[in-house]
Amino acid sequence: MKYKLSLILLLLTSATFAQDSTFARRMVDTLTSKQFWGRGYTNDGMGKAAAFIAHEFKSYGIKPMSGKGFMQPFSFNVNTFPGKMELVINGNTLIPGRDFIVGPESKGVAGKGDLFQKDSVTFIEGQKRIVLTLKDKLTWSVSQQVADYTSIEIDKKALKEVPINVSVNIENKFVEAFEANNVCGLVKGTVKPDSVIIITAHYDHLGGMGKETYFPGANDNASGVSLLLSLAKYYAAHPQPYTMAFICFAGEEAGILGSKFFTENPLIPLNNVKFLVNTDLAGTGEDGITVVNATIYPKQFELLKQINAQGNYLVKVVPRGKAANSDHYWFTEKGVPAFFFYTMGGIKAYHDVFDVSKTLPLNKYNSLFKLMNGFVTALQQ
Repeated sequence: MKYKLSLILLLLTSATFAQDSTFARRMVDTLTSKQFWGRGYTNDGMGKAAAFIAHEFKSYGIKPMSGKGFMQPFSFNVNTFPGKMELVINGNTLIPGRDFIVGPESKGVAGKGDLFQKDSVTFIEGQKRIVLTLKDKLTWSVSQQVADYTSIEIDKKALKEVPINVSVNIENKFVEAFEANNVCGLVKGTVKPDSVIIITAHYDHLGGMGKETYFPGANDNASGVSLLLSLAKYYAAHPQPYTMAFICFAGEEAGILGSKFFTENPLIPLNNVKFLVNTDLAGTGEDGITVVNATIYPKQFELLKQINAQGNYLVKVVPRGKAANSDHYWFTEKGVPAFFFYTMGGIKAYHDVFDVSKTLPLNKYNSLFKLMNGFVTALQQ
């Protein structure tokens, strides 16, 4: 593919494109609120988030990708924790999320017993099949299956002495065929509507662990959804020569499932997609961005770097090779050229209860918007 790039024109044009960063903050505040309960598998968190995004699309003038509406339904199995989440070690009650997390594959368990020390960080209650592990940092995830034991990770700082005994009451619920939706919309191209550029981000996160604790997921990935919505709002008001498509995926945290389903059941022909840009962890950026698939598509990566250098947007644009670490992956496997970028620097909160809106800087939000807009413009030259 040959690109004709007028950097001066791009700079003059994209300088006026950035949405006010207050839009980004409002979106991140909303998506991380208690109402959406971590955009996961309890309290209808994921369903509420999908409905919110679809409403935003409609309000901007985005059209559904399918005649059936914005939603593309699919399902998968998932282990959830909607109820009791209690842990007492040596008579001391620990706080879910902050002091401990339950392994996402764990079965529910209730009871108490003495602990056997296996090694310096592992303690076992054999009768109830409970495994406690001491950790420097607690990081949660999602499981599609249930084990025959209960694993619990404890922050080392939460204990003042070696664990001797345990009292636990944890409830799990295994959900077969959990119903989720990709949220898909587009703005028809004015010149070449059969040529498509897609912007994607996953909107799901980890949800809740018990009745009192949820994982807000500000950087991962309310930040990326916010950037996508900002771009969608702009392109709805400023249609491009190519069709601009926007997909917010569900099921990313459970194994990039929403994007896999879409590529197996595409709502638009994949051979019409000229390029896809996936954004995840877009809330920082003082150390620049890393671009996955940069070495696979060197011409497009060089173009991205040129736009960044001329605009002086980000301090670094770092190349990375192919990786199955977000929703771009299944498109690449189907032959769709795609980049996945994530920001670097700033906060270290990730898959924990500390990934909250108030500590997410969003300090490179406008720069990311301008860079993405310049890249989209250049792809259509």
